[in-house]
Amino acid sequence: MELRSVRIQNFRSVEESCEFTVEHLTCLVGKNEAGKTAVLQAIAGLNPHPATPFLYELERDYPKRYLARYVERHGGEEAEVISSVWDLCPEEIDKLKGEFGPEAVIDKSITVSRSYNSSCTAWLVPINEADAIAFLISQRNYSAAEKSQIGSPATTKELIAKLTGLEANSKHKALLDLVNAYPQKSIFHKARAILEPHFPQFMYFSNYDRMNAMVHLPSLNNWANDKTLFSTDQHRGDRLFWEFLEYSGVPLSNILGTTTFESFNAKLQAASNVLTEEILEYWTQNQDIEIRVSVAEGLPGDPAPFNSGPVGRARIYNLLHKADTSFSERSAGFTWFFSFLIKFDRVKKDATGKVFLLLDEPGLTLHGLAQADLLRYFTEKLEPHHQIIYSTHSPFMVPHDNIMASRIVEDLVEVDARGRRTPTGTMVREDVLKADKDSVFPLQGALGYSLTQSLFIGKHTILVEGPGDILYLQALSAELLRRKRAGLDPKWVMCPAGGIDKIQSFVSLFAGNSLDVIALSDYTKKDKTKLENLRKSEVIKEGGVLSIADFVAQEEADIEDLFDPELFCTIVNGTYELKDEQTLDPAKLKAADESTERQVKRAEAYFNVLPEPTPLYSHFTPASWLLMHPEMLTGSAEPVLKTLERVESLFKTLNGLIAK
Repeated sequence: MELRSVRIQNFRSVEESCEFTVEHLTCLVGKNEAGKTAVLQAIAGLNPHPATPFLYELERDYPKRYLARYVERHGGEEAEVISSVWDLCPEEIDKLKGEFGPEAVIDKSITVSRSYNSSCTAWLVPINEADAIAFLISQRNYSAAEKSQIGSPATTKELIAKLTGLEANSKHKALLDLVNAYPQKSIFHKARAILEPHFPQFMYFSNYDRMNAMVHLPSLNNWANDKTLFSTDQHRGDRLFWEFLEYSGVPLSNILGTTTFESFNAKLQAASNVLTEEILEYWTQNQDIEIRVSVAEGLPGDPAPFNSGPVGRARIYNLLHKADTSFSERSAGFTWFFSFLIKFDRVKKDATGKVFLLLDEPGLTLHGLAQADLLRYFTEKLEPHHQIIYSTHSPFMVPHDNIMASRIVEDLVEVDARGRRTPTGTMVREDVLKADKDSVFPLQGALGYSLTQSLFIGKHTILVEGPGDILYLQALSAELLRRKRAGLDPKWVMCPAGGIDKIQSFVSLFAGNSLDVIALSDYTKKDKTKLENLRKSEVIKEGGVLSIADFVAQEEADIEDLFDPELFCTIVNGTYELKDEQTLDPAKLKAADESTERQVKRAEAYFNVLPEPTPLYSHFTPASWLLMHPEMLTGSAEPVLKTLERVESLFKTLNGLIAK
């Protein structure tokens, strides 16, 4: 099952988050004190993993300004903290259908919620009880007379009452035994029992969870025996060291019962090497380091309690400088990464089913490029196997290739006519356009970073005149690929340069980079000299300056001229909702300006003579409309086929220019 949406309320600063959807990898973006941690911890409390326990505590977690009126506000009931909707996978749905019949399963999702002072979650499962009972009866091979004895009970309680007096019949008794064996003698609880093994446990991990560099092992043993004490924030670093010992196959009890540490140190170093190798695969900041963990007897000169008994120490050795330093004195980002891998391994081993990751400000202290490495680790190593929600306020931790997987977290305040400020509480928004500029800043930074990477790091770049060109080409490529024809190779990165006059300036930015840069330009007669100058550029490879006129049967051309006139008119009519006498057709388009062959200029001329309040024609708007209405390019109408044939020729030419 996969989490689809969440609603949080009555939890710390989150009085009412409103329901928000989540992706398989979801990024919570917001400024400091916006409530990102509260959102993650509220979700963690739904079904926490024992290694990262989190329980809702009324006095600690309920919004303080309402705590004195708790009973009054909730009518004597416990306040709900979280309600979540989960999509069931086909295998889970099949299990329900196998138990209760196909007709009884009425939806493909479940709702799971949790309240204060609740020892378990509340489930709403998609089962029609009457249809499930009818299916159970149908599976008993009853005769018509036996079915008549049972009748048509609508609830499990009615079914049990009917069968109780008919136990002399072996078929009736078998059905009664079956239903009585259901948890709480309920079809709904049986459905929950079928699905519960697939319900994930939540691992919450904070930026502040880091393994201690030095631990007094006898004291660690005492703390480990007190589970309540060991789960507190005070001992989170000690617990991680204990979990590393478990990961290494070196139980603490074995260490304390021996007189030599040599064999243990060999196992500890082997485990350290494994984790170091995994980190270095995604750690580009420094490849010349390794972690060394050992156990030795405390020395009298060390501070108490490390001056006696066995002591565990973690140090980081720099292979280049041949020097080591304490684990706690190294990069906070590196120690966090190492600590996360330890905790994650522990959670995976102890989990009863799937693990759902909730990461609070991961990589907060990392350099920007190291944060990008960490995000790559999430997408390549974790996302294929685990659903993840993490929080950040760093642009480098926003998935710039999937910005729409981000959610804005804001702590809102209402100001009345007198200027009085009243907190509304933390809300989670999917629509970034409604967020304030401070909250949306990481997304803006991520987009800017993505564009910069496209310009300077993207190996294969096509410079086009504007964003409208990109949208047209994306829509056309998507349709060709859908038809299993040649679309634009995904290696190409399209970048708007702002017109042929600016393409030359953009090209100069690529000097010194081993990149494939292509210029795809609209063309008019006055652009001839500019295009020739571009073709002489040392940055753009030979044959890499193309104009739209190269692919249409006319001397001057824009991106719009790739479209058959009839299809182009249909797109314009749909974009601006032109109807009746205002409807544009190829004849009207041509008549609007017969001095040019360029369809975009003819469209502009046509719009200039339309009565108010018709808006001015925009180069971008029809392209945006087409991207949202891909059905315009489907089917086998001649205008569509002619358009796709032209564009396919363009894409084949572009793809052929990619360096092998």
